[in-house]
Amino acid sequence: MTTGPAHIRQITVQELKSMLDSAAPLELWDVRTEAERSIARIEGARHLDDQGVQSLENLDRDTLLVFHCHHGIRSQAAGQHFLAKGFTNLCNVVGGIEAWSLLVDTSVPRY
Repeated sequence: MTTGPAHIRQITVQELKSMLDSAAPLELWDVRTEAERSIARIEGARHLDDQGVQSLENLDRDTLLVFHCHHGIRSQAAGQHFLAKGFTNLCNVVGGIEAWSLLVDTSVPRY
């Protein structure tokens, strides 16, 4: 069975929550600015700063990478960047941390 070329799978915040709850092996990356991260965070998400990019680029190309931002636009761009670098198992969190705050964890501040 052929799965076709690698692409970025769009996942909901509920799917992300299930993945995190199941302790599935994944790398969760937050592509927002440090100022945004100081307001609200998803537990376990690593900052995709320069150091994060270096760390990520050393991972196996089939590592499950999940990107999130405020609404899902910057994280999609990050996914596209790493797709072009040869990564094959990529997810973008639709709605970003805004959707997380509304639908999963209302204790996470909205901004």
